[in-house]
Amino acid sequence: PYQTNLLRDSVRRYLQLPADQTVLILHTKVAQKSYGNEKRFFCPPPCVYLSGPGWKLKQEQIKARDLGEAGFRVCGYMGLDSMGSSLMETQKLSFEEQPDAKGFSCAKALYISDADKRKHFRLVLKLFFTNGQEIGTFHSKLIKVISKPSQKKQSLKNTDLCISSGSKVSLFNRLRSQTVSTRYLSVEGGAFIASARQWAAFTLHLADEHRSRSEFPLREGYIRYGSVVQLVCTATGITLPPLIIRKVTKQYAMLDVDEPISQLHKCAFQFQGSDRMYLCLSTEKVIQFQASPCPKEANRELLNDGSCWTIIGTETVEYTFSESLACIHQPVSPVPLITALQLTGGGDVAMLEVQGEYFHAHLKVWFGDVEAETMYRSPKSLMCVVPDVSAFGSDWRWLRYPITVPLLLIRGDGLIYSSSFTFTYTPE
Repeated sequence: PYQTNLLRDSVRRYLQLPADQTVLILHTKVAQKSYGNEKRFFCPPPCVYLSGPGWKLKQEQIKARDLGEAGFRVCGYMGLDSMGSSLMETQKLSFEEQPDAKGFSCAKALYISDADKRKHFRLVLKLFFTNGQEIGTFHSKLIKVISKPSQKKQSLKNTDLCISSGSKVSLFNRLRSQTVSTRYLSVEGGAFIASARQWAAFTLHLADEHRSRSEFPLREGYIRYGSVVQLVCTATGITLPPLIIRKVTKQYAMLDVDEPISQLHKCAFQFQGSDRMYLCLSTEKVIQFQASPCPKEANRELLNDGSCWTIIGTETVEYTFSESLACIHQPVSPVPLITALQLTGGGDVAMLEVQGEYFHAHLKVWFGDVEAETMYRSPKSLMCVVPDVSAFGSDWRWLRYPITVPLLLIRGDGLIYSSSFTFTYTPE
């Protein structure tokens, strides 16, 4: 009971002032294989962002314990899964602090060789403090290996490489196929920029062409050339005006192509309703470029280098934990991820199934500061008994409004994993 009360006090302190540590991995959905001695580095490169007030707290704890500055910075290694652990195949990451206080690093020199016969792989990130203390191991989502961008017309029967409305993409521009000249569409200080270092993920929506911009409704389906689309930055919510996406062939925008868009295709973005104006980069600036009409072929417009973009699907995976109130000697991984909740029964015998990934037997589900009786079923499923609402205070039953509590997963040693999920009790 003493341990339970201590833990409950910790959870209450955490809920009042959540000192979370978040690891965000941003990566592409596909990776192009390297052949022979060439190295086709993943483009855009996988990025890692560290955010949340918990990092500072943890560093202060280490600083207080180990005298000297050097021990508490975060560093890491990133590589491909199940390829042996030699550091030759992994890339060292050192984090720099950005103006928004997030730590940022990217793995610029990762590639998959033709000796690796896998169709899919994951990236593995190992994080440490510079005093040698291990933080944990984190995995990306699955990445599909492709030999080269598909030249044939995509059919919607095989949608593996098609890009659907509502999915995330990245756009980059590379002059004359030179790796050093690659620039990524990004957002900084509320404006769109072309960055040589950092890339943003954009949600690509099919827009309804017959509505005004303000009521912009989203549509389902795969995106085809000739569609009106909206690009929304996932980190800032900033959006570009409606754009018509065009296929690019040898620096021409093709106005009559309506096939589905595929991974790593070259494309251009024409501002809807404009006179041949296209989204273009000029060194670090994002500008509008006016294409030239082709007198002999009305279905083409001539672009410049800066308005030809390569499109690729992206994924993000986010791990959040808080070790500020616990005394932890083990790595924080595997960090569980909750993806869905399933409620069965009701009244006194309500059961909640928590679905997700990376679950293990040492996890308990907590409803706010109340621990629930938890049964481990598999790495993807935990079952728990929903605590009676009286656990949150005896006077609640007489109130007439719903009460919502956050769902947490807590490891046996007191490590807290927060989630974006909540549970609501509704009065009868």
